[in-house]
Formats: sequence, structure tokens, C-alpha cells
Amino acid sequence: MAVRFDPFMCAPSEAVAQLKDWLKSYEEQSSGTGEPIELTLDTSSANAPDLEALAQQNNLSTDAFLQKVIQSDLVVDMLGFTPGFAYVDGVDKSLVAERLSVPRVRVPAGSVGLLSGQIGLYALGGPGGWPIIGRVHERLFDAKRHEPFLLQAGQPISLKLVGG
Repeated sequence: MAVRFDPFMCAPSEAVAQLKDWLKSYEEQSSGTGEPIELTLDTSSANAPDLEALAQQNNLSTDAFLQKVIQSDLVVDMLGFTPGFAYVDGVDKSLVAERLSVPRVRVPAGSVGLLSGQIGLYALGGPGGWPIIGRVHERLFDAKRHEPFLLQAGQPISLKLVGG
């Protein structure tokens, strides 16, 4: 992080104090202690093209694989890659998944990708190299909302299965 301030407008000690206040406020907002947002995960074959292969790769049935995913303590770690793309930490560490050898040109908005230890939630459609295990019904991006992106860093989430 870089912090820029005008020393003619603000003394360095005042800038440090303001930054500390901001960081404290940010930590409180992103502590992950709030109620989880429940997302509905559709795992039908059309929405989960890589689910069966990942389950087999992990020597699990599809149901057992999904149970490990949804029983994980999931928290949005950060947003990045594309606007609103949520990196979600807390996935059961025993689940192994690697990036696709050839990324997809287009991954639909709402898609849920999985790499070892992480979930990636695609707020917008676009390219992607994560194996896709489903799609959430909720709109992760809605330009008409006050906060257009549904998820924020530090936000706990839970997944509820439908389909499949």
C-alpha cells in the first residue's frame, strides 16, 4: 500500500493518526464476524462442467466432494482479477484442484471455481482458468444496488446446494 499526503496540508503525525483510524475501521468492517451471506449453488451439469472430474481426482463421490466444500468455513479473502471476482478462503485443504491447462474464453457470471484451498466467485462473465463446480443463483453484481458488488473482503459466506 502506498499512502500519499500533502505535508503542507497535513502534518506527518496527523497523516499517520488518520491512517491508523482508517485501518482500525477497515479491520472492524472486514473481520468476518458478521452473519454469512448464503449463496445458492447450482451444481447441475450445465453449471458445473468440472465437478465430476474434480471429485474423481480427489477419490470422492460428487456428493462427498460437495459436502467438503459446503461444510468449509468460507470467508472472502479479497476481490481482484476482474471487478468483483471474490477469492474465498477456508476451503477444506484436503481438496486438490489445479488451474485448467487451457483457460476458458468465457465463464458465466456467478460461476464458482475451485483451486486447492480457495473458491473463486465470478461476479462478471469473462475469461477464467479455474475448474468450475457450479453457479450461484444470486447476482454478485447489480449496477442498480447501492453497493453494486454483493461480496466484500472479510465477508463470511455459506453455500446451499441445489440442482445436480
